[in-house]
Amino acid sequence: MRVAVIGGGPGGLYFSALAKQLSPHGEITVWERNAADDTFGFGVVFSDETLDGIAQADPEIYRAMSAEFARWSDIDVRYKGQVLTSGGHGFAALGRKRLLQILQERCAALGVDVRYRTQAPPAAELAASYDLVVASDGVRSQTRSAFADRFGPDLDERHCRYMWLATDKVFEAFTFIVAERDFGTMQIHAYPFDDTRSTFIVEIDEDSWRRAGFDTFAARDFTPGANDEDSIRRCEEILADHLDGHRLIPNGSKWIRFTTVRNKTWRHENVVLLGDAAHTAHFSIGSGTKLAMEDALALAACLHEHPDVPSALAAYEAERRPVVESTQRAAQASLEWFENVGRYTGQEPPQFAFNLLTRSRRVTYDNLRVRDRAFTDAVDTRHAERTAIDVRADSTPPMFRPFQLGGMRLRNRVVVPPTALYAAQGGVPGDFDLVHLSTQALGGSALVIAGMTAVSADGRATPGCPGLYTDEQEAAWRRITDFVRRQSDTCLGIQLTHAGRRAATSTPRADGRCVPLGDNGWPLVAASALPWDTGSATPREATRADMDAITQDFVTAARRADRAGFDVLELHYAHGHLMSSFLSPLTNRRTDAYGGSLANRMRFPLEVLRAVRAVYPFGKALIVRISATDWADGGIGEAEVVELCRALADAGADAMDVSTGEVVSHEQPRYGRSYQTPYADLIRNTVGVPVIAVGAISTYDDVNSLILAGRADLCGVGRAQLHDPLWTLHAAAAQQYTGPAAPWPASWKAGSGRPPGARTDRVPPRLQLLRDDPAPVHQRWLPQPAATAV
Repeated sequence: MRVAVIGGGPGGLYFSALAKQLSPHGEITVWERNAADDTFGFGVVFSDETLDGIAQADPEIYRAMSAEFARWSDIDVRYKGQVLTSGGHGFAALGRKRLLQILQERCAALGVDVRYRTQAPPAAELAASYDLVVASDGVRSQTRSAFADRFGPDLDERHCRYMWLATDKVFEAFTFIVAERDFGTMQIHAYPFDDTRSTFIVEIDEDSWRRAGFDTFAARDFTPGANDEDSIRRCEEILADHLDGHRLIPNGSKWIRFTTVRNKTWRHENVVLLGDAAHTAHFSIGSGTKLAMEDALALAACLHEHPDVPSALAAYEAERRPVVESTQRAAQASLEWFENVGRYTGQEPPQFAFNLLTRSRRVTYDNLRVRDRAFTDAVDTRHAERTAIDVRADSTPPMFRPFQLGGMRLRNRVVVPPTALYAAQGGVPGDFDLVHLSTQALGGSALVIAGMTAVSADGRATPGCPGLYTDEQEAAWRRITDFVRRQSDTCLGIQLTHAGRRAATSTPRADGRCVPLGDNGWPLVAASALPWDTGSATPREATRADMDAITQDFVTAARRADRAGFDVLELHYAHGHLMSSFLSPLTNRRTDAYGGSLANRMRFPLEVLRAVRAVYPFGKALIVRISATDWADGGIGEAEVVELCRALADAGADAMDVSTGEVVSHEQPRYGRSYQTPYADLIRNTVGVPVIAVGAISTYDDVNSLILAGRADLCGVGRAQLHDPLWTLHAAAAQQYTGPAAPWPASWKAGSGRPPGARTDRVPPRLQLLRDDPAPVHQRWLPQPAATAV
């Protein structure tokens, strides 16, 4: 087999070494346009998992690398004059130049033909004469560009500027420096990689970069390999208190923006992308070199395991893509956290450090407790003090600390969000609604919200939706709240809505879709005469008379909700319902005073909110659910949603229930664990209004992490509580919490502990004569000075 490799970086060289070992008689040729001793960048960080793979795949490479690793386990966060340290993480770093030397030597020993200072022929030409072409030609891959119509690249250039440097100051740990200056905030990612140097990445948002004067230095063309010396000297001045007299060392260093690379596919015929050519992940969560070497290992293995190139490349992408996409999701969360670090600089140092460490959602509350219990306990204690918990008497997890929501004191931070049950008859809630709400209320959550309750018959989404527009409906709801009150002190809420253009559809079919009722439906009204999709009826554009009538419907329903015994009222301004259709520029095409600018688009929703607030008691809480993004081009943006939430809070909303999407049928949401929480974070830490975070939150560890980091005040746990209505009580039991925030119903008390099962009573015997000493929580990189000759 003849293999052409474009690019002699770590990924290309490591693949070549592994493939040559698996197929010694194969011909592998590597083209590298730079000299063997040219390199860009400084240190490379590896995880234990990656190192295990390298050790198994090529012990010789691993031995050479591990002999020179800088190792440590601590992360230092320098913020507001304090250094907060979290241990137990585990890092190994190596200079990139030394890594390349090791891989170059291994390739030479194995007989790989590496051609330095040689530009590779075009990929198409190589593909015609080689069995396989591996494009490891970096983030600006010419191969990817040449076959752009096949690979389908998506290059997302981000907003912050950063510069990759080194310093002769040897940091003892992975160090995050958050330096607040008069022009804005700079963040530094620093870590040691040998006895004499550390990587030192300076990052700053665009506006602060300009205010600091860096744009003046950067406003000229730099030749390849040149350094922005003026910016480097300016960074030395600004960060002198963290460099302690040491200098910054450049290597082709200038201001750049990070580009996240994604591709629809990584393979085309016998050409395959590897490393940065295929994908990138922000440097704040790890190393692109690490990902490239993992790619190389998987590709070499798949070529060995499969009978032909097409099946091998398909297996390679199928194996690596889920891993890479998971890493990219975490990297995106981390990237966006650092892009918006200014949101959090008002936090106290312990909470800020915890927030930083958990920014990617891969490191969590429980995970940090395992790594460094003392660090997490210190953050926990300060949070408990602020929420009036006596930490000396009770170790209460963050999710079981109280919260004041408007006039209501919630006993914990867990909410059962509005759930559409489609079980009502003629808008009247029945026994299923009673069973659902009472079971959820007994399950331990602080607040349970009845979902999607129409303020008028025409406002129902489906025939199975409940309403609150008749005396019969009010009485039925009162029956439910009275029953729940006799069993539990859980707060009860109800969500009021007018479905707008999403009204008059069937209940969801087996495939989850709702279809228009046609002649069996009812009139639709919306902000503009735009149907939901091509198969839906066209609504009429709401007139002033319509708006007046609908406002009165909301007011009447709010009065009924109060009389029916609900503690909390939620107005549904999300998911393409009537109020949402006014708010989104994609669904509001009006030319009058209720369309156009955001101020106009939110005029009617604010009128309704003020009218409801005027009649709903201030001793109870009023929430507004919003869609913080439309997941579609041209939809509502971050600046607008911040302005909207400020206006809603000023009009009387006590909190925002922050959801996303379902505004237009052509949306493209980015689903994933806790995928909507960044929007709750944005609103809480920009507007300052309490928020409920929702969206694929399913573990108590995630709830604890979000609350303790200050990204949310309350967490809506939906599907997990449908799967297990006692989810909150079980979360308390799992954390050995038995306090008042999670009361077990007396009749169910015997079930508060996990029942015994197969082998749960087994106690393992001791089989070690001497147990290994536990690994130290804190390990610093403290290289010993070289001995001086006498």
